[in-house]
Amino acid sequence: MKKQQRVEEILLSLKKYDYLSRVQLQKLHDLGQTRNAQRILSNMKEFISHFNEDRKKIYYLNANGREIVQADKIRKKTPQVNHYLMRNDLYISMGRPSSWKNEVKVSVNDITLVADAAYIYNKLHHFIEIDYKQSMSKNIQKIRKYKKLSTYNPQFVLVWVTTTPYRKKRLEQLCDGLMFKTYLWEELQ
Repeated sequence: MKKQQRVEEILLSLKKYDYLSRVQLQKLHDLGQTRNAQRILSNMKEFISHFNEDRKKIYYLNANGREIVQADKIRKKTPQVNHYLMRNDLYISMGRPSSWKNEVKVSVNDITLVADAAYIYNKLHHFIEIDYKQSMSKNIQKIRKYKKLSTYNPQFVLVWVTTTPYRKKRLEQLCDGLMFKTYLWEELQ
């Protein structure tokens, strides 16, 4: 019974977070040491598939797994997988906020944007943006929208996760005037 519950919980996590690395699954579900986690995930091959990315196994739901947890989204190997992994590492490092939602549409008057994720902490909205090999011009456009949004409601925190110290510093400069936090992906792993 306990094994079945663990399998269902892992499948539900994959439904909610799309792609998860073995390490992320270990943290989320207390799967123990590497060998034990690999054994558990290997025993779930009927429900999950995986591919390798940067020498890490990345897991996602296959058709059987989607059917069990009624997941609509079909996931396959994708070059954008690191975007998902970065967002998931932030989620785990923030203590798994219960209000966390992925791909949140924000619309206020003439401003519409889609945050990579959002959650509420201390009654303050936190909007998450993941910067994995995105052009800085797209980041600038997004920050302009957030600055415009802040004229209607300045009570939010913009949270960036990026890949290099240079990009982190540049994002911090661009976010001047907003409440913000920036993280390097390596700090979250």
